[in-house]
Amino acid sequence: MRPATADDRPEIEALIRARGDWMRDRGMPGWRRLHDLAAELAGQAGGTAPVWAAIDEEADRIAGIVSLYDQASPLLWPDEEERNQPSIFLATAFTDPAYRDRRTGCLMAWWALDHAYHLGRIWVRRGTGPYPRLVDYYTKEQGWTLVKQVQHKGLTAYGFQRRAEPQPHLPDLGMRLGIGACRPS
Repeated sequence: MRPATADDRPEIEALIRARGDWMRDRGMPGWRRLHDLAAELAGQAGGTAPVWAAIDEEADRIAGIVSLYDQASPLLWPDEEERNQPSIFLATAFTDPAYRDRRTGCLMAWWALDHAYHLGRIWVRRGTGPYPRLVDYYTKEQGWTLVKQVQHKGLTAYGFQRRAEPQPHLPDLGMRLGIGACRPS
């Protein structure tokens, strides 16, 4: 993982559009919105948003991106005291569909847990919109706890959290892509 730069923007935009195409081909909602927002989201790299890139060093390409913010979403964590607990908010996570079988999303989530721990944070929080398959994936595959459910503009938003903790298996993986299981043992 490394900070994404402005030079990464074209590759990140292509990655987000590829994710949208992958979703469209599987009849999943939200793909058109990804296409509409791809340039804007990619434009955050190297700018004011803290965008990190998962790099496949062998292929010299970006396998996924994630943004990490110092404060959780006020929509999901409206209580200021709770929102200001030492945490990071994992947002705008996208993986290149070409890396789907390599569990890049899991690797980025593990890295965020480890990164937050080393920053002295207590929680890593994340959210998603009305996508039940993603809720299941985050809870069942990645081990997140669903802690918030909010209605907003007629849709349900979900908030998850996990304790920030070291991920000792990351050095063994060498931060390389190609792991077969998602949950740490």
